[in-house]
Amino acid sequence: MPNSSGSFAGDASGKTTIFAEMVTGSHVLEIKGYSGTKGLGVGEHMYSGVFGVAGHMWSIAYCPDGFNEESANYISIFVKINHPIPKADVKARFCFSLLNHTGVPVPKYTLSSPMQTFSTTHRSWGYRTFIERKELESSYLKDDSFQIKCDLTVVKGIRTETTAKASITVPPPDLQQHLGDLFASKDGGDVTFEVEGKQFRAHRYILAARSSVFKAELFGSMKEKTTGLVRIHDMDVKAFYSMLYFIYTDSFLETDECDKTVMAQHLLVAADRYNLKRLKLICEDMLCSSVDISIAATTLVLAEQHECQGLKDACFNFLKSPGNIKALMANDGFQHLKNSCPALLDELLAIVAP
Repeated sequence: MPNSSGSFAGDASGKTTIFAEMVTGSHVLEIKGYSGTKGLGVGEHMYSGVFGVAGHMWSIAYCPDGFNEESANYISIFVKINHPIPKADVKARFCFSLLNHTGVPVPKYTLSSPMQTFSTTHRSWGYRTFIERKELESSYLKDDSFQIKCDLTVVKGIRTETTAKASITVPPPDLQQHLGDLFASKDGGDVTFEVEGKQFRAHRYILAARSSVFKAELFGSMKEKTTGLVRIHDMDVKAFYSMLYFIYTDSFLETDECDKTVMAQHLLVAADRYNLKRLKLICEDMLCSSVDISIAATTLVLAEQHECQGLKDACFNFLKSPGNIKALMANDGFQHLKNSCPALLDELLAIVAP
């Protein structure tokens, strides 16, 4: 389980929403006696009645002879804002639709605009070449009449709304702290270990959850015949206590600096014995960074016996130095290496031999 330190705040993020309030209205302009409107003149307008949308007054401008010379063969159509423009320009989009004889928009002549700005210098928007007159006259007139519908959508206002999530300070995970307190208090302990005459109270299920070896010894076919007391042989009492501390807290018990290396050696053996892989790697890493002449031989033997290849390589790299291998041969560690692992010594000498 990863460690965590300090407190952190809960999710303090928020959300901002921009609302564009849109109002839509429509108005139908009907031209009866179309032929009578022709000949009004290029650029001349006829206006619909005024209609209101979003608090503004609008009208439709109809140019039967086109807006200018380029559009003289077309009908031009525009929507115009009729009252004085307020301080802020008015934004709107519009759709002009030619209606067929049944009042349904003709798709070919249904034209929609993007959002446009109506201002004091640009009061009207529309289409100069909405429909060619001869097309209108041949296909869409009924009794010399036709209708154009204007759908107008106006931006009435824009507002911003920000909401913030509640921020709650959540403390860091404290399972390790609680298990450490349980280890210290021994409350509810249901198994006792005796090491070098000293007894330690612990909890079977916690040990079994952390170590497959303890699980087999306490609950499996290897279950100890004596349910109340388990005697541990061939283990340093301080190392056993430190191992229990790690099982409950997942952390290395702090010791004096001078004892840390020796403790790491003992704990590596204990971790391998009880299949505590993380603890074994922690000890291996500590020993890799502290290899010196005084512990090189014993550490190399441990690495070989407990299959710690990284630690073994670190010892070999240290002893490749001519000065270091000579110093090793001059102290008691060399004899320990020779007696414990003669094949390992041969491997070492093959590497460091000139």
